Amino acid sequence: MIRVEGLSKVFHSRDGGSVVALHDVSLEVGRNEFVSLVGPSGCGKSTMLRLLAGLVGATRGVLEIDGTAVAEPRRDIGIVFQSPTLLPWADITDNVLFPLRLMRERASDARARAHALLELVGLKGFESRYPRELSGGMQQRAAICRALIHDPGILLMDEPFGALDALTREVMSMELLRIWTENPKTIVFVTHSITEAVLLSDRVIVMSPRPGRIAEVVDVPIERPRTLDMEGSREFQECTRRIRRRIFGADETDVSGPAAA
Repeated sequence: MIRVEGLSKVFHSRDGGSVVALHDVSLEVGRNEFVSLVGPSGCGKSTMLRLLAGLVGATRGVLEIDGTAVAEPRRDIGIVFQSPTLLPWADITDNVLFPLRLMRERASDARARAHALLELVGLKGFESRYPRELSGGMQQRAAICRALIHDPGILLMDEPFGALDALTREVMSMELLRIWTENPKTIVFVTHSITEAVLLSDRVIVMSPRPGRIAEVVDVPIERPRTLDMEGSREFQECTRRIRRRIFGADETDVSGPAAA
């Protein structure tokens, strides 16, 4: 589904300086695979998503989706950001339908599709509410619906639960797994939480400090469907320990703070 080969991205500043965000990155993501990107802040995770989305261009290298080079934003990609970024003056249904307005799609069943998605994420009954009337977790559910309304083959998620409290974050992680199971997509998910990455993913791509490279690809050999109770299993702990050692160069007992969560 996604092929990246020898990809590099350099940002140039007005004063003539430059920052190498990504260097010589190569990876492949299969159709309907769930892949997470983890690594230190500033390692190029979000830049990778922006490249995949066609929002910025690569400095060099190959970036293809279904065999076609990515040169601009594509209709078969949905994006969920850390902040829901809902339109405050529009109700939840109109927020979900907003991408179709931008694409000038006027499908007769669009409103019914929006309501079906809202029901899928547990927002039935809130279709006519405004963002200010919803909690942060509910707003993020609406944002996921908005990204899915045009039925994209790929969903890019940039720390979508990072601003939520710990309990809501766990609920949203399980909700995302349920949605992905019922409506399979190729998902590339950026997170600073190692446990979240292991819980959700088929594979975890571990990035090095800037310039971002792929330090290691960790397969997650944990059966699906996943549950929070699996976090205590030997396989789960082995995966998180391996990722922490790659990032921090130490066992998990030597690190602390949100990045090691």
